[in-house]
Amino acid sequence: MKQGIGYAVLSYLAWGLLPLYWRLFQDMPAWEVLAHRIVWAFVFVAVLVTAAKRWKQLKQVVSGKRNLIAVGLSSLFISANWLVFIWAVNNDHVVETSLGYYMNPLISILMAVIFLKERLSAGQWIAIALAGAGVAVMAVEFGSLPWVSLVLAGSFALYGLAKKAVKVDALLGLTWETMIVLPLSLAYLLFLQTRGESTFTELPIVQMLFLLLAGPATALPLFWFGKAASLLPLSVVGFIQYISPTTSLLLAVFVFHEPFEASELVGFGFIWLALIVYSAASLMRSKPANRLTTG
Repeated sequence: MKQGIGYAVLSYLAWGLLPLYWRLFQDMPAWEVLAHRIVWAFVFVAVLVTAAKRWKQLKQVVSGKRNLIAVGLSSLFISANWLVFIWAVNNDHVVETSLGYYMNPLISILMAVIFLKERLSAGQWIAIALAGAGVAVMAVEFGSLPWVSLVLAGSFALYGLAKKAVKVDALLGLTWETMIVLPLSLAYLLFLQTRGESTFTELPIVQMLFLLLAGPATALPLFWFGKAASLLPLSVVGFIQYISPTTSLLLAVFVFHEPFEASELVGFGFIWLALIVYSAASLMRSKPANRLTTG
């Protein structure tokens, strides 16, 4: 249990601190940063797959049409998520990224109802309604929907839904997810280079080296999360996950000095209340099942 909690805290803290890392490349276009992230993440995981001699297992992941489609969709959804996150961090929208990842569990549950026909308790529906009220408050304040938050929450929820269709460990999954979009990323970087529009070559050496570390920065938190998920009950992992958006929110307000007005506090308040209600409703719902299995 202690080891699992350590892995979980490490993974979610790393994800929460990622805005500090991407801010190093604030002057680079988000598309270019994304392309480098995909390339170096693939290089990193390819080295790990080679060291573990797991290339044969990699082929088995997409042995069926269903698996191939699921892995392809996973690749598209996580790439979209990475792009919007990088853009948001480097355009002073870190508060909205935090809101998105607070909303993510509730959006995931809503998608489970829509696509997997899962049933919710009254308390869980109340939680989703509270989250909707929080989004509405933010929409009124911004004059439009908080699209960064919704896209991040939605894309990651869809990513989770696609991953649910095919069970594969984090290393092999990330290898496929980066390999599928690798040709496009390489072609885009080559296009920028031939047109003389690449900003990578203009970076100081230190920043270049940090960009090459995008591979470990992407893969290691996923590996730590995979370890935590295998050692801990899902309810414990679900609770620890709020370290990530909380860390990002604190960075946004106290390090990046993004505005956090009273109306935003109200919007976040609805989301936080929704998470409390949902957690309580889920806990109450699981107790009868626990009694049946232990009685």
